[in-house]
Amino acid sequence: MESTQVLIAGAGPVGMTLAADLARRGIRCVIVEQNASTTVHPKMDITNARSMEIFRTLGLADQLRAVAVPEDHCFDVAWITQFTGDELARFRYPSVVEHRALNRARNDGSRPAESPMRVSQVEIEPVLRKHLEATALVDVRFGVELVEFVQDEAGVTVGLRDRKTGATSQVRCAFLAGCDGGSSKVRSGLGIGLGGEARTMQRFMVHFRSPRKDLLMRWGRAWHYQSAYGTLIAQNDHDIWTLHARFPQGQKVETFDPSELITQFVGEPIEHEVLVANPWTPHLLVADAYGQGRVWLAGDAAHQYIPTGGYGMNTGVGDAFDLGWKLAATLQGFAGPGLVGSYGDERRPVGLRNCAASRRHNEVRMHNAQFYTPALFGQGQAGAGTRREAGEQIAALGNAENESWGIELGYVYAASAVVAHEPGTQWTDDPLHYRPSTLPGARLPSAFLPDGSNLFDHLGPWFTLLVTGSADTAALTGAAKARGLPLKVLHLEAPELAPVYQAALVLVRPDHHVAWRGEALAGPAQAKALFDLVLGWNAP
Repeated sequence: MESTQVLIAGAGPVGMTLAADLARRGIRCVIVEQNASTTVHPKMDITNARSMEIFRTLGLADQLRAVAVPEDHCFDVAWITQFTGDELARFRYPSVVEHRALNRARNDGSRPAESPMRVSQVEIEPVLRKHLEATALVDVRFGVELVEFVQDEAGVTVGLRDRKTGATSQVRCAFLAGCDGGSSKVRSGLGIGLGGEARTMQRFMVHFRSPRKDLLMRWGRAWHYQSAYGTLIAQNDHDIWTLHARFPQGQKVETFDPSELITQFVGEPIEHEVLVANPWTPHLLVADAYGQGRVWLAGDAAHQYIPTGGYGMNTGVGDAFDLGWKLAATLQGFAGPGLVGSYGDERRPVGLRNCAASRRHNEVRMHNAQFYTPALFGQGQAGAGTRREAGEQIAALGNAENESWGIELGYVYAASAVVAHEPGTQWTDDPLHYRPSTLPGARLPSAFLPDGSNLFDHLGPWFTLLVTGSADTAALTGAAKARGLPLKVLHLEAPELAPVYQAALVLVRPDHHVAWRGEALAGPAQAKALFDLVLGWNAP
């Protein structure tokens, strides 16, 4: 029987992100994907700023941006009647170039280290696959499915099947990660249920090519076009588009012509080629647990959302970045038995929070759809007045699904057992606004240093001790060395940034989250106790 340290079921963006993180930490893994190739379904079309910070840390940001929409293109979202009609309201958002300039101009910790990216999952997955296939520690196997697994105290025995030949094999691993999607066999094998609302609505996706940019961009570039008929996504701002539409009542899938939906959304028939078309049903579900023992879930295996807000893949990338370092630290021998178990305590509240946000954003879309009465399409002054009023109300309600910076950057691991929480301090959960903080459990705020580089680029691969004053670091470095933990001490020579980081000493985890902060530690005993806590040695 062959063996590896970690077996990952599912080679979507989440599973491949996890494999990339494990490999850079010296961990061998096998990643299996039941499909023969990367996805042909567009699925995600936004990689948010937090995910791009993670990909930057993994050394993948530039490769991913190379296949994305050009960096000088905007992220605008427009509500329209039809393309043959009128634009009702437009929410304007900066391009990557403009966003990057804003990040540098407002260097107070409130901006991310990276800008978001418009790119289809169809383009993301081949980049990640190419990276993994060139990585010696990762064994990538497409067309291979997980069929069963059994875990014991020492590891997990996984049964695999080659879908082309039918050949079966077994792999022994220390940990199994289920990144195998909404119908996860790993989740089912653990007997973990899903809570929330399944099948929230019926939708139909049409991914198509059309040269009619003159009509489909008649008001200028936009990323999303919204109407009561659905959402049209400009995938490359040139000739590839994806329409997510309501499935017509009374129609049968096997006899339905998806081109009808394009005609309805546009307002007239247009030249096009359907690339992929299928019905689909979104859910608002979160797993009752994120795993147990040596088997853990990430991505859609753990949570499934309506696409509003783009939280599906992005939440999963965050899952992978949390789980990866914890598995690696355990396998490297300097983490205690409680570290991996803290994964679910940290990420499940984020999954629930993001699920609720996705629901709220969808409710806004449903509210706006109520404006689409026959009067909205009327002629003359009456019709123009109805459209003007609808546009004003849409604008007044806002577009929180693309502006919830608190959701993207402001999550705090408030229930984690491996964070040195501060008694008496509270986290104010604001989904819309991000307020930079080094509260233990929060993501470290990003800032640019006097030499123009970003602080995140100077963090170590494991723990980093950020020093903004002249505090003695000997106790902490000694305790880390005793545990065998690589600790980078980073002296911040930028007094103007001291208010951003709020303490003389900030201990930063490998996933950019704050483990502890303070002005000093009393001595070696306190430093040892701190590392015992944040590395999971205090587990019962």
